[in-house]
Amino acid sequence: MLDTLDAATVRRWCASGLAALKRHQGEIDQLNVYPVPDGDTGTNLVLTLTSAQQALAMDLDTLPDSGPTAHGHALRLMAQGALLGARGNSGVILSQILRGFADQVAVVPAVRGRELASALRSGTAAAYTAVARPVEGTLLTVVAAAATAAEQADSDDLPAVARAAARAAAEALARTPEQLPALARAGVVDAGGRGLCVLLDALVAVLTGETAARPAPTPRSARPAATVARETGSEEYAYEVQFLLDARAEAVAGLRRTLDALGDSLVVVGDGREPEGTWNVHVHVNDVGAAVEAGVTAGRPYRISVTRFADQPEPPPGPLATGRAAVVVATGGGIAELFAAEGATVVPGNPSTGELLDAVRSTGAARVVVLPNDANTEAVASAAAREAHRLGIKVSVVPTRSPVQALAALAVRDGDRRFEDDVIAMAEAAGACRYAEVCHASREALTVAGPCRPGDVLALVEGEVHLIGTDLTDTCSAVVDRMLGGGGEMVTLLAGLDAPAGLTDAVRAHVASRWPFVEVHAYPGGQPFYPLLVGIE
Repeated sequence: MLDTLDAATVRRWCASGLAALKRHQGEIDQLNVYPVPDGDTGTNLVLTLTSAQQALAMDLDTLPDSGPTAHGHALRLMAQGALLGARGNSGVILSQILRGFADQVAVVPAVRGRELASALRSGTAAAYTAVARPVEGTLLTVVAAAATAAEQADSDDLPAVARAAARAAAEALARTPEQLPALARAGVVDAGGRGLCVLLDALVAVLTGETAARPAPTPRSARPAATVARETGSEEYAYEVQFLLDARAEAVAGLRRTLDALGDSLVVVGDGREPEGTWNVHVHVNDVGAAVEAGVTAGRPYRISVTRFADQPEPPPGPLATGRAAVVVATGGGIAELFAAEGATVVPGNPSTGELLDAVRSTGAARVVVLPNDANTEAVASAAAREAHRLGIKVSVVPTRSPVQALAALAVRDGDRRFEDDVIAMAEAAGACRYAEVCHASREALTVAGPCRPGDVLALVEGEVHLIGTDLTDTCSAVVDRMLGGGGEMVTLLAGLDAPAGLTDAVRAHVASRWPFVEVHAYPGGQPFYPLLVGIE
């Protein structure tokens, strides 16, 4: 039974936690909200912690002459390794939990129960800060519950506090379906939260010598909701508002919250100066006055421009300026070739923070835009951008969720514009491109479109199941019809690795007969899991 968390214990915890995650990797991968075959949270957490352990293994005896203690140094190595190897949302959030944990106890002489509670609270705060829109019923909720229980234990008994944290985390995990309707419909608990429970159980085992592992909880029954809030923007806003703003970072945090409530497609890009810098603000709203007033409240807005979408054509494409570059994440050989033809540096799918950072540095450009093409990779890209800023490289992440959005964004680059304005134009083009994915269900589940069984064809529009069918070609044609029913002039089709011959030709012929004035472009994408990706502009 250990009464302090020393450097050797940190190393054993990392190794034991990694081994435990590997044992539960498949189970966590299966905790997927939708029955699509690409659930990878368990894999991402394993890769993230593998990088943390490698960082520890490469620095066994090096300790700065002043500053952190031995255990603080080990925790910071673990956190830095996790950050550079982080994959997916859960991996990035875990790296921030470890960083907050390390920062809190780096110079504390001994880590006992109360110090562990403070470290968990610091890790929770860091995790919430890293997420633009924190959602309860996720890994964030689970770590917050662990921190609260550790504080309420109010003890210097390290094993007792660790047990309290792990027990509360497991209880919070069991409640996650009550907080997220998507989890309730799928009959699963949150995958990232489950991974954190595995790590906390590993900590208890290292401290006590007891086997603390517990099975994933069975979620309590919860009434399924009819809809799930989408993470992408909508087309209900009529005006684009842009302005430059001189303001302090803390005021900009409040501005983000205000504008987020007023509209969508919010992009706020700063120049990195502290404590006060210049920010480029872009948002779609209906209430222009409220958006500008929010800028006045935060600081000094100027160069204010308001555009009504009905009056404004899309900006023309232009050449990439010297000193700028684009880094794009691509899953599939055909998709990679399309991006490379646009002059972008291509990174294979599901990259780590370090791999994206290496790609940014390899461009040799001072200003780089990153297109992640996936919600999980967006968090990794943001972490890489923060690291790049420390190296003097200005990086902006355009939050693309699909390769078709990235193609739309790359098409409107204009090297004659200021970099910030170009990022805004790319974000606008990506947001204007609606996307869909068609795949085969990997398991039985209840979706917002009804129940599905393994092998059924699922059509997901912007991440949400809209259609369930039995014939691939018919379902692909049907989802294109549904999307074009909301308007559109151009359809982009990307055929997957396992797409049957003639699939895109059949969909193209269908569009020609039903929508004769719509332009269709089809390419071999080569992406796994999804026989067809669709973009509507």
